Amino acid sequence: MMQIDKLRGEHLDRLFDAILSLKDREECYRFFDDIATMSEIQSFSQRLQVAKMLKEGYTYHAIVEESSASTTTISRVKRCLNYGNDGYQMVLERTDENSSEEEQE
Repeated sequence: MMQIDKLRGEHLDRLFDAILSLKDREECYRFFDDIATMSEIQSFSQRLQVAKMLKEGYTYHAIVEESSASTTTISRVKRCLNYGNDGYQMVLERTDENSSEEEQE
């Protein structure tokens, strides 16, 4: 939890409030296209993919092959999964729930 305290601040609160104000995926595409480089967005996406694959039990080799992530990135994500603030776990559970609901419709 110590890491979260280092992040907190007025400017970051404003950024998170901006993200929370987005209403749908299209608004997310528009906002992130303006605020981040394609490389930064792809890095976030890749880390989430790596987290999902680690949770599903994929090996490092399989993750490297499928995601093109470096072993350093995979190790960093794994450390967050094991010792972080459960942010990946929370998001993966919620997105898996949403995917299940969409498939049932």
